[in-house]
Amino acid sequence: MVNGSRMLNYKNRIVFTGGKGRFAQAFKKIDGKTKYQFYFPTKDELNILNLDTIKKYLKKIKPKYLLHLAGLSRPMEIHNKDISQSIDKNIIGTANITKVCSEFNIKLIYISTCYVYPGIKGNYSENSPLKPINNYAWSKLGGECSVMLYKNSLILRTSVTEKPFVHKGAFVDFNTNFIFHDEIVRKILKIINMKGVINIGGKSQSVYNFAKVYNPKIKKIFAKKILGKDAPRNISMNIKKFKKLIND
Repeated sequence: MVNGSRMLNYKNRIVFTGGKGRFAQAFKKIDGKTKYQFYFPTKDELNILNLDTIKKYLKKIKPKYLLHLAGLSRPMEIHNKDISQSIDKNIIGTANITKVCSEFNIKLIYISTCYVYPGIKGNYSENSPLKPINNYAWSKLGGECSVMLYKNSLILRTSVTEKPFVHKGAFVDFNTNFIFHDEIVRKILKIINMKGVINIGGKSQSVYNFAKVYNPKIKKIFAKKILGKDAPRNISMNIKKFKKLIND
């Protein structure tokens, strides 16, 4: 709901797509506690597959920023079983958002994934070659392609997970930069005016080492056994740029 006092400052308005998702829920927890004014349209108000609804909503709110969280992620298998849905929600939907942001000169922040990197050596920088490790990652890279065309944009390649860690087991032999949604949202707001591509996440470590801090009894499982011997093992990113920007 937009009240009178929130209608005054256009420069601090952020529209979030995907308001029911895990990432958006973390932002909702700090709504009203930052200098920014948050808006979480429903799917009826802003449907990423319907250009008219995107334009209508953004014309009404007139935000300075749009943080694009809407899309298809889990279950991962859906990106193999229903590629049409994956293409629609992660590629076409993102392209639609980019078109309208470009038309209205709205700063676009797109949440991508560390899975666009090959997952072999780890410590990938923002300039490292890309080779998505699965269909989900290909769909997110497809979204990146449209965002890259729009210069008033920021792509955040992330490695985030929900809190508490929901799985009973964690990979011993798979490294990443997991960080909880709740711990990253304020840091994203610190870099919201940057442009280009930034890797964001936490400490590079195995999923098991990350998870056992919060659940000492979590079971050890092995990616090699579950995902196959040729599956990626190290998707970790170099986050020096991110840490420098947030003075961490």
